Amino acid sequence: MSLLHQLTTIKAKHHKRLGRGYGSGKGGHTAGRGQKGQKSRTGAKVPLWFEGGQLPLIKRLPMLRGKDRLAVVRPVYEVRLDALAKLTTETITLDTLKLAKIIPEKAKRAKIIASGKFNRKLVVRGLKATRQARVMIEKAGGKLI
Repeated sequence: MSLLHQLTTIKAKHHKRLGRGYGSGKGGHTAGRGQKGQKSRTGAKVPLWFEGGQLPLIKRLPMLRGKDRLAVVRPVYEVRLDALAKLTTETITLDTLKLAKIIPEKAKRAKIIASGKFNRKLVVRGLKATRQARVMIEKAGGKLI
């Protein structure tokens, strides 16, 4: 018995060849490019920032001075729970992490991530923590404020 009737049909839709005459389905005079202008010409590649010869916006805005312009996004330093377990203090803040040299002095933000074993009772002030790290700290009897 032939399996031809069980095959699925394939609908191949051919794309229209632009600018190949009226018989191509999309062609003839302007071939979908409109009437006149830069983008209707052959080889027209206009960059997104191009504003028709007007001074672009990026050049109209003032430049920022100094090295700080390069550090717009300040990094969030990750602190592992097993690093917190080695500390002797009961309260953990951003300053205690800097004093213990876990994060650099210039750090503005830090986030506690769950990794390793942790079973100390700690009070964490002013730091963010991942969901798993929060669960592990609270299970050990600590709290995040």
